[in-house]
Amino acid sequence: QVQLVESGGGLVQAGGSLRLSCAASGSFFSINAMGWYRQAPGKQRELVATVTRGGSTNYADSVKGRFTISRDNAKKTVYLQMNSLKPEDTAVYYCNADVAPYLSSNYYNYWGQGTQVTVSS
Repeated sequence: QVQLVESGGGLVQAGGSLRLSCAASGSFFSINAMGWYRQAPGKQRELVATVTRGGSTNYADSVKGRFTISRDNAKKTVYLQMNSLKPEDTAVYYCNADVAPYLSSNYYNYWGQGTQVTVSS
């Protein structure tokens, strides 16, 4: 059973910073891509940023230059450093990961439970 547990959300004023963390736990063989998505009220879930096992990153245009995704493979953890936050960044942020349960298996996609980020103007 794979679990992704997020932490670090909260309330911050516009222009402020937050750092989200997501740790993978349970029994599995390896983790491939990890990422962050977000969902604002009344909107669809959208990609924020992803990072491959090798460290290649991809960002939504709306967060480029403000957010930085990183990962620590030894700790099985992905981070999202969010700077210069705007009210429109307010959403529930979800961690996502492609995980192989055992050697030679396919990778399966998992989601965390989400963490609320609220940016006040």
